[in-house]
Amino acid sequence: MENRFFVDSEFLSPEALAKKHRLETDPASRKDPMEYLPGMEVIDSDVKDLVLSQMRGYDPAAYTAREVRAALERETCSVEDLKALLSPAAEPFLEKMAEKARLETSKHFGNTVYLFTPLYIANYCENYCVYCGFNCYNHIRRMKLSEEQIEREMRVIADSGMEEILLLTGESRAKSDVNYIGEACKLARKYFRMVGLEVYPLNTDEYRYLRACGADYVTVFQETYDIEKYETLHLMGHKRVWPYRFDAQERALRGGMRGVAFSALLGLSDFRKDALATALHAYYLQRRYPQAEISLSCPRLRPIVNNETINPLDVGERQLCQILCAYRIFLPYAGITVSSRESAGFRNGIVKICATKISAGVSTGIGDHETKYAGQKENDAAGDEQFEISDGRSLSAMYADMAEEGLQPVLNDYLYV
Repeated sequence: MENRFFVDSEFLSPEALAKKHRLETDPASRKDPMEYLPGMEVIDSDVKDLVLSQMRGYDPAAYTAREVRAALERETCSVEDLKALLSPAAEPFLEKMAEKARLETSKHFGNTVYLFTPLYIANYCENYCVYCGFNCYNHIRRMKLSEEQIEREMRVIADSGMEEILLLTGESRAKSDVNYIGEACKLARKYFRMVGLEVYPLNTDEYRYLRACGADYVTVFQETYDIEKYETLHLMGHKRVWPYRFDAQERALRGGMRGVAFSALLGLSDFRKDALATALHAYYLQRRYPQAEISLSCPRLRPIVNNETINPLDVGERQLCQILCAYRIFLPYAGITVSSRESAGFRNGIVKICATKISAGVSTGIGDHETKYAGQKENDAAGDEQFEISDGRSLSAMYADMAEEGLQPVLNDYLYV
């Protein structure tokens, strides 16, 4: 097995180092990624089979310019049209795709762009995912915010004017259990009108509990829909179980969540197939749960702490733009979020075409909003960041930039009565 992803830490014990190397080099030492672990809920759903069937049968090179033109001329976009729009044959038609996407966005969203910020409350993790800064073998400063610290961070964010927050943890039930996440949701409800979650996948009853605590929506990154590739990247932990992760959004909807978000991490596998699978995952669940608020994003793999050797499969900005435009044409009502992993210039441009949501005032570290945005002294106790960001603009700067571009920044579009 090629060893270009893996970096050893001098802080690992001989036993841990031996286990890490065994996981990396000996596939037989790893658990079956399709086998559920104790406590994982299995639901009766055929969405996995529908998505996998379409993805495995998709040959991006088989599509022609004629099929791309036909897809762009149709009023509604079919699954076959989506496949054409994601293919290499569509790259010369990017301007026409962008114009069609812009018209669809304007029709359904006007010139609005929604703003939110993420708050990482813990970075402990029990998984070994080779591309992630939080993975359990990565020697970083680990931290879990107390309720008092969470509330201090939330005050800083709320004082900036932000009304929507996304709460994130590392994937560790032991360090960030469901009750801990629930208490964070209750605190968030004191300061924000919209509360999202990006945490480890949960069972239906646990999503129902977090909904009662104040959570509105759930985001889950499938990372890659390619099971064979997934197996080589997720070597240990609950995250290794591919089908349990896949069904997370459906369990969240069954648990009463208002909305769910979908994403692959582009650069881990064939990005065109992953983009197709992401869109179809959202599409099939939207048809099954028409009341659900559906959104998508497609972040690209970024460098992480302690690993400069990650070599993602190339996904350029034009290709990223192609995917986002295809998403908008195929799913005209869906929200599309563009991550701070992307540059300010790219994000400024893509919100005029197809994206509807953008993050501001971002920190991927634990407990450092006071340091970055409230003028406090550097916090040596803060936890390390998960990955590097490209666009670090504050809410006020982002708001001003969006307004200057002729867009209408929106902080909240939902009121509980």
